[in-house]
Amino acid sequence: MRKQILAAALSGSVFALAACSGAADETVAPTETETPVSEVGAGDVAAETSMVMNANSATAGEMASATGMTPETAEAIVSGRPYASVRDLNTKLLEVVSPEETTTILKSIFVPVNLNTASKEELQLIPGMTDKMEHEFEEYRPYENMEQFDREIGKYVDAAEVARFRNYVTL
Repeated sequence: MRKQILAAALSGSVFALAACSGAADETVAPTETETPVSEVGAGDVAAETSMVMNANSATAGEMASATGMTPETAEAIVSGRPYASVRDLNTKLLEVVSPEETTTILKSIFVPVNLNTASKEELQLIPGMTDKMEHEFEEYRPYENMEQFDREIGKYVDAAEVARFRNYVTL
């Protein structure tokens, strides 16, 4: 019920802002490299504001706009493709930027980890991952679908955090 009320209030605000800006007729669709909000967690405001680009498919230009990125770093990422895992991307980033910059970049440019096969190291590279959550991700394997992931991980974190985690995982 709270989600419905929040969704109604949010959509009303969006329409009001669009009317004021004169951009009511424009719609912006996510690019192929972004995770659509409907796949992240429908109706979740936190997830709607965060799009994670896939390092294997985003263009250098798209990546250059991410927080902590430079055109040179984006080109280095593109030149290292394809990345079999986020570990490979992490290794490439550490060749060209500091560990702190790598952590920042991985928040918006990532190689999704497979929930059923990811190593501990790959799971730990998910931004905001704790040892406890890494253990919980592994405990519920194998995942049959993303709804099972939402349900099981939702026992430990709120819906916004589940939706944020979904930006970094796949089946």
